[in-house]
Amino acid sequence: MKTAILPSQNVSISDSLKNKIEETTSIQNSQPPFKTSDSIKSTTWDYKNWENDLTEWDQETYENLVAIKLTPEQEARVLEPAEVFSRQETVVALHWHPEFVPMEMIRKRIDATFPNKTRELFIPTQHNQILSYDGVYSGVEVDCFAPQFQKKVQFLIHFENSKLVNGDVFKSMCEHTRNYRGSQLFELVASILDPRFDDRIQKAASVTAADDDLVAFVRWGTQKFEKLFAKNESRTPVDHIRNKLLANYFDRLREHFEDRQITRAQAFIRAVKKIVKKEFNPDYFYRAEEFIEETRSLGGGIIIPHPEQFWPILLADYDVDGYEVWNPQSRQYTEFLINVVANQNKTHNGRKLLITMGDDCHMGEKVKDPKVQNREKSSRQIGVQPVWDDLIIRKSLNLAGMDRDRLIDEYTARLN
Repeated sequence: MKTAILPSQNVSISDSLKNKIEETTSIQNSQPPFKTSDSIKSTTWDYKNWENDLTEWDQETYENLVAIKLTPEQEARVLEPAEVFSRQETVVALHWHPEFVPMEMIRKRIDATFPNKTRELFIPTQHNQILSYDGVYSGVEVDCFAPQFQKKVQFLIHFENSKLVNGDVFKSMCEHTRNYRGSQLFELVASILDPRFDDRIQKAASVTAADDDLVAFVRWGTQKFEKLFAKNESRTPVDHIRNKLLANYFDRLREHFEDRQITRAQAFIRAVKKIVKKEFNPDYFYRAEEFIEETRSLGGGIIIPHPEQFWPILLADYDVDGYEVWNPQSRQYTEFLINVVANQNKTHNGRKLLITMGDDCHMGEKVKDPKVQNREKSSRQIGVQPVWDDLIIRKSLNLAGMDRDRLIDEYTARLN
């Protein structure tokens, strides 16, 4: 892992932008992120009022962003279920991300969400980090590379815990992948500040209709973030070294700037991030076959999540246990995918492919102030997969011979 984000360099996409950025570097004040009263938000691109050095507000904000211990308000958000499913008895969750939220709090939330459940299978799938919810099974969502169709793909990998006793190689593969994926944050920051990536700025500005004022503002905030990270890197938890950390810092700037300005800045940052992900060098990821081989050698199970995000994987004939046919961000092709799996099972001589669904819940989103939450992500709930009970989809599931109980039966038999 790098020890600091790449050095910042002001990049000009026009003479006016260069002048505006230079104005920000001459400011020397010490407290708020810009000069204004606490009761008045900045509503214009007032460059002369922007503070370039780190302030107490910046440091306190960063410490709160990367804090692992939750505040009482955050704990309350985690523990309060969004909805209660008192009639549901069987619950399956094979694709969800605890992030930095303690498992004991997650367990209380799940129990409150499904107060009358009699059967369950909960396996967390943190990105490239092996975790266990119940002490019986462990899971991880790994990033890897499919050379056949030149795309990064993902696998949900699950183990009965005793299988991991001899899993040192697999664990090291996950750690390497986690560190490499985390380096996207460094490349995102460099893309905004480093002249070598000016083409990315041009592309993002074109897509989002960002003008010089907006780009200068994003660079100003990113420079401050870069300094904050360099100052605090040794005490920044690995879980927080992700692209979203920069976006989270900009969200906090809503305390001082109008929402409209921050929303525009976030759209620009997302556009740059999308370019970074697209151009991220895949050579340092393990190949999909390498993860499959190591998983199978340990007796683990493999599920392909949201396959429509990398369609060719349906034709790759990988040795997997099943496909995720529904996900809150992948709903359009559910019935089609169920039928694909069912048809493959009719002609497949080996173990049949399982049909799974994933709530893809990110618990870290739930601790945020509701005003800055991503609405779509914050609406996801562990174990809440309503399509299992949809009357139309239910017809296809019946023909495919799959429901929650049968999924638990068949998958745990394989894992054990």
